[in-house]
Amino acid sequence: MERELWKVLYTISRLLDKRRPLGLYRNADIVGVFLWAVVHDRTTNWATDEKNWPAKLAIYIPSQSTMSRRLRSADVLQLMDDMSGSFIIMSVLAKDWVKVVDAKPLPVGGHSKDPDARWGHGVCGFAKGYKLFAIYGEGPLPLTWRVAAMNAGETTIAKGMLPDLQGGGYLLGDKLYDSNPLYIAARQYNHQLVAPRKQKGKGLGHRSHDPDRIRAAELLQTQFGQALFAERGRIEQNFAHLTNFGGGLAPLPNWVRRLHRVQLWVQAKILIYAAWLLQKTSSTVLAVA
Repeated sequence: MERELWKVLYTISRLLDKRRPLGLYRNADIVGVFLWAVVHDRTTNWATDEKNWPAKLAIYIPSQSTMSRRLRSADVLQLMDDMSGSFIIMSVLAKDWVKVVDAKPLPVGGHSKDPDARWGHGVCGFAKGYKLFAIYGEGPLPLTWRVAAMNAGETTIAKGMLPDLQGGGYLLGDKLYDSNPLYIAARQYNHQLVAPRKQKGKGLGHRSHDPDRIRAAELLQTQFGQALFAERGRIEQNFAHLTNFGGGLAPLPNWVRRLHRVQLWVQAKILIYAAWLLQKTSSTVLAVA
């Protein structure tokens, strides 16, 4: 299955790679070798060894030093972004009037020397590592996402993702997103943030609050608001689907350290999941036909 998923992504990378190659290797070759490593949950050094490639896959394999240098180049990073954008239709972006924001911890070992990893709130208490922040609509792929250190503020990262959203509607989040500045920012991008109070049973106090924060508190007291907020649970399913398939986003391997490497790894896993969905959908269509 890994080989078939890789073929889908490598074909897309070659179609989208319109830039002139820098030296011997095209940007698509660099991305292809990196994705071969990620889809097998191996290091890029493993992927640069010709012994780990089937003879029938015609691709130029660069050295490890070339991979390390080119994976940080603007052209390769742009190609990865273009590939992510090529799957945007799967998220039915324009029709998503209910969106959900949340974060998934990506812990590393507590004794890790990674200078970019930080201690913060994980699933079961404090953990060291990173978090994947994402906003999902009705589709299976995130509309926008970020990777940050484990101690990054939810509202800060969410504000940075808002400009990526299109259309309008509701944005659902848990109590960590209940913040006046985030309500203001969401309104600027045509969204009504809905998040429960950080302390249940407590009022809004005597300080002034943004009108959208008051509206959200009132909305959650209604039957419609409770039914609406129940949709927030689907992001847990989205994260589960992203991880629970062969080649999915499992715990970070011990060679994926530093923020830029974690970002590339997560982006590759999202692309692999998109290819898996595309392959699954195509198989279903063919079976029905």
